[in-house]
Amino acid sequence: MMMQRLPLSLQFPGLVIILFGLAVRPEPVEPPAPHAAPFDRLRANGGILALIIALTLAGCAVGPHYQRPAINLPSSYPETDSASIGNDQAAVPANWWTLYGDATLDELVTAVLKNNADIHKAIAMIDESEARLAEIGSNLLPEINLGASSARSRSSTLTAQPFPPGTPSVTNSHRLALSTSFELDLWGKLRRASEGARADVLSTRYAKDVTALTLAGTTTQLYFTLRALDAQIAIATQTLTSRQEALAVVKSRANGGLASALEVNQAQGESADISLQLRDLQRQRALAQHQLGRLSGNLKITFAAGDVMGLPVPALPPVGLPSTLLERRPDVQQAEQQMIAANAQIGVARAAQLPTFSLTGNFGGQSADLVDLLKEGARIWSLGLSAAMPIIDAGKYAARTRQAEARQRQSVADYQKAVEVAFTEVADALTNVQQTSAALTDLKIKVDAANNALRLSRLRYEAGYSGYLDVLDSQRVAHAAAQALVQNRQAQLAYSVDLMKALGGGWSITSAISSVAP
Repeated sequence: MMMQRLPLSLQFPGLVIILFGLAVRPEPVEPPAPHAAPFDRLRANGGILALIIALTLAGCAVGPHYQRPAINLPSSYPETDSASIGNDQAAVPANWWTLYGDATLDELVTAVLKNNADIHKAIAMIDESEARLAEIGSNLLPEINLGASSARSRSSTLTAQPFPPGTPSVTNSHRLALSTSFELDLWGKLRRASEGARADVLSTRYAKDVTALTLAGTTTQLYFTLRALDAQIAIATQTLTSRQEALAVVKSRANGGLASALEVNQAQGESADISLQLRDLQRQRALAQHQLGRLSGNLKITFAAGDVMGLPVPALPPVGLPSTLLERRPDVQQAEQQMIAANAQIGVARAAQLPTFSLTGNFGGQSADLVDLLKEGARIWSLGLSAAMPIIDAGKYAARTRQAEARQRQSVADYQKAVEVAFTEVADALTNVQQTSAALTDLKIKVDAANNALRLSRLRYEAGYSGYLDVLDSQRVAHAAAQALVQNRQAQLAYSVDLMKALGGGWSITSAISSVAP
């Protein structure tokens, strides 16, 4: 889409000011004395400097001003009541993992957030973006360079043009000068670039918050997995002991002619099966411990056995309104800052199609003898204003503008996706927590019933009222019920972590923005 042509007064405000300045220019003043200092000459031309300042101040920033796009979010989450909404300003604690009351978990998450390589990389990316912001911001101020040169040269005396008599063929030239070249930001190109760089800084800071939140959530859930495996290992060990005792009873009955070889083999198979399950659980625990070691930066870390059933499920924080996610979630804020940066690049691209005005100048001294370099007669200075603009570019700059506009639309789509994902994650976490909590009562009833059935089946078998197959079935059901109860508690804890993360996990927009100057 080609940029629309604006009236002359809007396209070139600096040009209008120049014409206005020429129209109202006062009567010329007397020229300064020949021996006046260069700074006096500059003061005599103060109207030019004032005009240049007016040009800069009158500049406008081309390109669209950022406005957050409207996202159509539901007024509330599905399957929630007014009590779960609570105070819209309530936030998840920054150290939300301490709500689970496990000192080992607290130390583990702290170590992860301090030592993990992803955190170190995220911090380095913040440093890089802040340095880039400082670099781009420096373009708004003049750059002053000091240049020095010294040369000795000889001219030919045998050229077609006669060499002036008395002129030495060998000459010296020494030069020392301060110089500057400063682009006047009339169209806001540099300001738009600085705006985009500031958004990039905030984006990297939010990216670090996303990384920290993800690492804390992953570590906590992996720790719950480790504790769930500990509970399952304890159940499997107890089951193995029980089945080995049952195997001894069957063998004793077989020796007395009360049980068949089939029952002995069945008991041996069930004992071996639970032994295999125990080994696999131990393998999974070792792998989980290895992963926690990698996350925490301590590859030698070990954990004593624990029990996931002893970990409390904390009271869930109020979820607030869906619109709160736009402020709480660091990934949503990161997507918005990327959108702001893309929006600013449109202004940079459009400004490239307009005239560029630059202020140039130098001040110093030049002489044949080095000792005369700082004398008044050796003084040199200049002040100039240059302008350039593309006339025939075969549509190159317009194409760059269209690219910037297309990237901005892509960032809007990414922002919309981030908001929709955030809403879905909260809704999913709420459903998962509610359902696993409701299933807890049923699972406890199932475990009690399975244990009673196992006890009765053993009594009936030992009394000769039923076969050993009933005992085997009761053993399998009791073991599966106990494991299901542990797995449900693990899922309940893991889903509560999902909810903490989905609500923003203690992230605060104030801390992220306060240290980045506009």
